[in-house]
Amino acid sequence: MKPVIRTFPLLMILAACASPLDLFYKPGVSVDRMRNDTTNCEVKALNDAPVAQEIRQRPPVFVPGYPICNGYGHCWYRSGYWADGGVYSVDVNKDLRNRVLEQCMGDLGYAPVSIPQCSANVRNQVAPKETTTLPTLSATSCYVKNADGTYQIVSPQIASSEG
Repeated sequence: MKPVIRTFPLLMILAACASPLDLFYKPGVSVDRMRNDTTNCEVKALNDAPVAQEIRQRPPVFVPGYPICNGYGHCWYRSGYWADGGVYSVDVNKDLRNRVLEQCMGDLGYAPVSIPQCSANVRNQVAPKETTTLPTLSATSCYVKNADGTYQIVSPQIASSEG
């Protein structure tokens, strides 16, 4: 059991490292302009579809009783009981807010994209640099996350196997 406990945090770290870069994309636009447009559309979406938390309760669950016996064969019955199902909250406007955000960004010419992280081989071949203008994406496009939290979008050339 202990090896599983030790490897679980490592797996979580590796999964976080391999996460794609999800953003609204419009080739040729500066990253600053894209961030500004995204913020403006997020504010619009929040105003048009504000957070609306609803408190909900899961139904209670019946835990059945069971017999309890001692070493002398004397038994008694532990009665069943109802366990609380729990309370949780949900933002009923979240999906609508996401649709308003996508519509707003779409009206500005952006499309949602998910760019995979570059392989170690590609990362080692690219000089660290921050992307300041969104390039045209290709089938091989990927991103490198820089140490300062910025990213670089690259489109590596795949070597042809033809001789």
